[in-house]
Amino acid sequence: MNNASASRQQVRAALSPAATPSEAEIPTTSGRQDMAGIISVEIAGTLDGLFRERVRRTPEAIAYRDYDRSSGKWRDLTWSRMDERIAHWVIALSKEKLRPGDRVGIMLRNCPEWVMFEQAALRLGLVVVPLYPTDRPDNAAYILQDAGVKILLLEELGQWLAFSEGRDQIAGLVRVIIIQGSVRQGHRAGNELVLALHDWLPEWFPGERPTESLQPFPSVEPVYQLPAEPDHQASEEVPLSRILARDPHQLATIIYTSGTSGPPKGVMLSHHNILTNAYSCLQVVPIQESDVLLSFLPLSHTFERTAGYYVPMMRGSTVAYARSIPQLQEDLLIIRPTILVSVPRIYERVYAGIRARLAEGSLLSRKLFDLAVEIGYNRFEYQQGRAEKHFSHALWPLLEILVAKKVMSKLGGRLRAAMSGGAALSSDVSRVFIGLGLPILQGYGMTESSPVVCCNTIEDNVPASVGRPIPGVEVKLGEQNALLIRGPNVMLGYWNDEEATRAVMTPDGWLNSGDIVEIDESGHITITGRVKEIIVMSTGEKIPPANMEAAILRDPLFEQVMVVGEGRPHLAVLAVLNSGNWENMADEYHLDRNWRRLAGDPKFEEILLERIAYQIKGFPGYAKIYRIAVVTEPWTVENQMLTPTLKLRRTYVLNHYKSEVDRLYTK
Repeated sequence: MNNASASRQQVRAALSPAATPSEAEIPTTSGRQDMAGIISVEIAGTLDGLFRERVRRTPEAIAYRDYDRSSGKWRDLTWSRMDERIAHWVIALSKEKLRPGDRVGIMLRNCPEWVMFEQAALRLGLVVVPLYPTDRPDNAAYILQDAGVKILLLEELGQWLAFSEGRDQIAGLVRVIIIQGSVRQGHRAGNELVLALHDWLPEWFPGERPTESLQPFPSVEPVYQLPAEPDHQASEEVPLSRILARDPHQLATIIYTSGTSGPPKGVMLSHHNILTNAYSCLQVVPIQESDVLLSFLPLSHTFERTAGYYVPMMRGSTVAYARSIPQLQEDLLIIRPTILVSVPRIYERVYAGIRARLAEGSLLSRKLFDLAVEIGYNRFEYQQGRAEKHFSHALWPLLEILVAKKVMSKLGGRLRAAMSGGAALSSDVSRVFIGLGLPILQGYGMTESSPVVCCNTIEDNVPASVGRPIPGVEVKLGEQNALLIRGPNVMLGYWNDEEATRAVMTPDGWLNSGDIVEIDESGHITITGRVKEIIVMSTGEKIPPANMEAAILRDPLFEQVMVVGEGRPHLAVLAVLNSGNWENMADEYHLDRNWRRLAGDPKFEEILLERIAYQIKGFPGYAKIYRIAVVTEPWTVENQMLTPTLKLRRTYVLNHYKSEVDRLYTK
């Protein structure tokens, strides 16, 4: 299914009005925000229309802030300045003889050029395919080939050279553009001409805006006749880009899922899918025009793209691009963001850093910290209407000065809220941040739903859940308690894969998420596992491993874990240890500080199993972990153990460590 119009017709049929599900209606999330000043879905029309409307409304407001490596300084770009630069990109793209619906790829770190390229492409009716800059060359080559990408934007030439073994798969490329450095004149790789950005973008005198007279598609009829409408004559000739922008259900982007098992699938999202999702998010998340967001999740991640790109654009907020994850701590102090959008791993790293500093401090400082968190969290529960007011709350102003503000200053000191999605957030982590006065709003979504389905709000925050459905989104339970989703945010389908589309979409528009959930009486949703990841032991007991793994990872000794036991009589664990934390603990246990020399030591395994048992004591008895194998190699994207979104590729990990797992069940 690679024809955009055909896809659109199928989707319209799939999402046509249907009968209300037999289950009781699940309420959407509360805490709706003031929508004054926010660009509506109807006014925006398309994603590029959203940008143009933002430029019209607040042309001189700061849109983006990023670090200029050449000058060594941070720079600000206003909306009008971004619009001027995008005009350059429109000219360059319009000369590439592309047709409406052709695909273009972006494989960049987060930067203003990412936005410029995408907005120019959307303005010309092209379809954007984002790729992770850290993805393996073979995986990226598969995506480029499957999507039929014709133009690819890269960070540097080295990225292109890494495709050396897979270039035969991507022969459809007609242009590769490198934004950093230069390219040897006439450098060719196969039939693709590789150009540096400064050689590809056109030049004109400052202040000139020649784009109005451009013929956007030299290879096709450049102008069309508009039908008679109140605002123009029937015979008026207009650029093709304006015609394309009139259909919000047009295919806008193909986002490839991580592919935890099998090759990645291309999720087709329309302008309307994403715009409605962004607008619904703004109805419940307290983002203001004065807010500053620090962007560090890859823009190729659909969570960042919607929540960290289109949402602030719709609201008029400023987005600052972090230099890198290793420099994130420093960037937090420089940018001083007011809103964070992140996956749990980042919050967990900050939490681990806090705990490490406390471990090095005095007993008094640890006691004071724990008291601040305890009282702060109790205040939060009182504010949520779930606890009584307590006399200890009177201590909070003092504890806020002595503890909370000092910790929050490490994050810039201005954070009002933090959003977490993409995976389950540890209750210990959320409790600490909420206790210190930073509301962490955990939510849930998937690429196929553009992505947000539900989230907690400031006024209605149940940290153990992922909140209630956002406005416009319906949910209900399917077989095995899988979450079913319906709404204007649900995808058009999978690119070139009608069979996979039919497998997850019902004729009346329900999307099967594959996630097992519980929904309480108030509509709050708790994710308990994935249908495909459930471990069925030989005893017949069924175990969703994700929650157990999250519980084990509360122990700072464990860096990565995977629960195993499919078809086995009991459960075991593969684990990667935090070497630094083990060195700090080894003396306490009178064992070697180098855990690699402890392989096969019964006492070492007993210690690890005891620590695991403590973390999972709330799970059923049949979920006990009996054995553990410690592996020496961390699981990364590069060694194919993780997807680009850092999710475990369980089947690959299990096959890679088959002999180690087998030994766990032979002794």
